[in-house]
Amino acid sequence: MIRFAIAAACLVSPIALAAQTAMTVVEPVENVLHTGTPIQLETRDALTTEHKALKVGQRIEMDVQQPVLLNNQVAIAAGSRAVGEITSVRNKGMWGKSGGITARVLYVEANGRQIRLNGSFNDRGDTGTVGVIASVAFVPIAGFFVTGTSAKIAPGTHVTAFLAEEVAVQFAAAAPPTPAASATGAAVLAVSPAVN
Repeated sequence: MIRFAIAAACLVSPIALAAQTAMTVVEPVENVLHTGTPIQLETRDALTTEHKALKVGQRIEMDVQQPVLLNNQVAIAAGSRAVGEITSVRNKGMWGKSGGITARVLYVEANGRQIRLNGSFNDRGDTGTVGVIASVAFVPIAGFFVTGTSAKIAPGTHVTAFLAEEVAVQFAAAAPPTPAASATGAAVLAVSPAVN
């Protein structure tokens, strides 16, 4: 009985043995967008200090300019809505003071959730210093009436923002390709915070 078991074990062919041991270990694909990942945005509307209507805390609408890819799949689609806010406004004024706008990026919306972003942008108008000096040289009080220019940020201004949090991404399971699906690429099923 023991001899039969030993003989049976010896009958295993070298090919079958090689097939059992020829296993490759593949690292799992990481579906995480890391903190600091850059996202290209553009502003939707014009921002200006021209009519003194711009206020600190005012929200700014932006769009994702280029899709954010993860493992060759779209994690955040181009055209996704992003939001920023005005953090500082300085209106143009007398003695050549120029206008100024400073804003920061707050978040991008992807798959029903807000993903925090970092980043800021600004603009300053031109000072009227040369005009003030020239005016004061001729009539001292005239420099008071010379102003700088207003700050202006045009629609479509490019802004680079960065992810401010780790984001785990779940992609939809692959389905049989259809003409519409192949044109749009893979869609994101869910985006959730990564567990640390």
